[in-house]
Amino acid sequence: QVQLVESGGGLVQPGGSLRLSCAASGIILNINAMGWYREAPGKQRELVATITRGGFARYADFVKGRFTISRDNAKNTVYLQMNSLKPEDTAVYYCNAEIVRSDNKLTYNYWGQGTQVTVSA
Repeated sequence: QVQLVESGGGLVQPGGSLRLSCAASGIILNINAMGWYREAPGKQRELVATITRGGFARYADFVKGRFTISRDNAKNTVYLQMNSLKPEDTAVYYCNAEIVRSDNKLTYNYWGQGTQVTVSA
């Protein structure tokens, strides 16, 4: 009924760039905060960046100055521009969204299926 579909992951060399996208679809009335999290092998899932509907962004310290989160409310889509990538950025990146459903006006937390980002020479 509600889906988050991520795209844009892949293999990139250290210092390179990638742009992730996450599009929400389904019975959506409104989307509040959207964000990106990541999970590296053997580690817990951690916050990368979040953005409010009004565009206020918050970043984890380890990506400040390198990653930029943005969103297009008309397209129900959130983006993550990743520059100056490092091997330690290698992880599965997950999209997250707080979605108000149009069928019952309640707010639910949804996750995407994840997209692999590998930074390696």
